[in-house]
This record gives sequence, structure tokens and C-alpha cells, in this order.
Amino acid sequence: MIGDVVGEPGLDILERSLPALIKDNSADFVVVNGENVFGGFGITAPLLERLLASGADVVSGGNHTWEQREFWPSLDSEERVLRPLNYPAGSPGRGWVKLEKTSSDGTPINYLTVNLQGRELMSPLDCPFRTFDSLEAQIQEKTVVLVDFHAESTREKESLGYYLDGRASVVAGTHTHVQTADERILPNGTAYITDLGMSGILDGVIGMDSKICMDRARNQVLYRMETAASVKDSKTAIQGIIADIDITRGRAVSIKRI
Repeated sequence: MIGDVVGEPGLDILERSLPALIKDNSADFVVVNGENVFGGFGITAPLLERLLASGADVVSGGNHTWEQREFWPSLDSEERVLRPLNYPAGSPGRGWVKLEKTSSDGTPINYLTVNLQGRELMSPLDCPFRTFDSLEAQIQEKTVVLVDFHAESTREKESLGYYLDGRASVVAGTHTHVQTADERILPNGTAYITDLGMSGILDGVIGMDSKICMDRARNQVLYRMETAASVKDSKTAIQGIIADIDITRGRAVSIKRI
């Protein structure tokens, strides 16, 4: 699972790095958060195609999914792109998808990918905890359940991790763009990390232009954010996790940061 791809620099490093990561780690299924790929705000159909071509099986979203209105029809027509499930009924798109994919050893595996959004310090959406409960009928034997929880609050993220422990294979947080160092296997076998981090330029503030971010904080004026510019010797990175799942139980064996 790969953290928020921020702008063209993030997409560039993803396209250059993800295929080798998949090959070197024999990764069978890849989830990439793409809600910031269009200049830091939203996603478009051509950019979605580039994310999928780079190796993503599913592209998850968050609160910025809605920024590019012309993309909304793609939320309905393309099953491999998600928006948070706990938006009100009638919102474009879907919040979960179940796909069957054959593993490297030839075993067919069902992957249920779920996108949820937090409520603490964010929009007052439907409860992400109860929303996940509504999917219980979709979780069958030998199903790998991957949850992207797009949330601001560390407390809310950890709470959902424990709430889904033993029911989800992986619960990974997104949204803050800062990779956390708390990856672990929870008591009942769920792999957890509070935030996957981001894919983009590290010489900035959460992948965005550092001066604009400083001016926003110092002046309390909402200057429009822009992706950090690529300059000579800029450090870029692809960040996320690799989890090893026991498909007979749908439980994690290991988790490591990348």
C-alpha cells in the first residue's frame, strides 16, 4: 500500500519506482492513494490511467477526491478507483471493491479494498466504524481485506485499527503525508500503520511548496497551495508498506515500511 501521491513529482517517482518494488517483493496486489495526484488536489482520468499503468490494482481516495469535478463520472464508471465509503448515499462512485487476482504461485485470491474517511478534525460524515460493519457479508473465507483510512486524528486511526483487528488484513492510514514509525501486527492479526506517508518531493511541506505553507501558517491567509517544485538535488521518495498476508486466514504475517 502506497501513501498519497502528490502532484507530478509524486507520480513520476511512483512510475519509476513501483514496478521494481512489485517485482523485487513479489507483490500480488497494490493499493495507491491518488487523491492528491493532480497538483496536490484531486485526480483526473488521464492521471488515473497512469497510476493503474504503474502497477496499482486499486486507487483509493479521500477528501480531495472531489476537487476535479470532471472526474466524477469516472468514479462511477471505473471500479478500480474509490472514494471514502462513508460519504452520504448518492455521492458519485463507490467506497469498496472486491477483485479476484491470481497470486505469483497461481492461487486465485479475493481482495476486498475499503476506503474510509475519518471525522475528527474533518467533515462530519457517517461513522466509519459502523460503515465498515455494513460490509461483513462481503468478508468471506480466504478474503484479504485492505483498508485505507483517510483521517487526520491519530487517536481515531488507532481506534479503527483495533476495532478491525482480526477482521481486516491491513488497516493503513493516509492523509497526513507524514510516514509514521508505528507499523505493527495487532493482537488478532491485523497489520497496522497510522500513516503510509506520501510519494513526492521531500524537500517541502507535505509535498507542497514550503514558502507557501510557511506564509499560510505565519499570516493565517489561505494562499493557494502548490506542489513543491522539482529542483536540482531535490529528494523524492515513494512511501508506504509491504504486508505479507496468510491467505488461509486473511491475517498478516509481517509488515514493513518502504
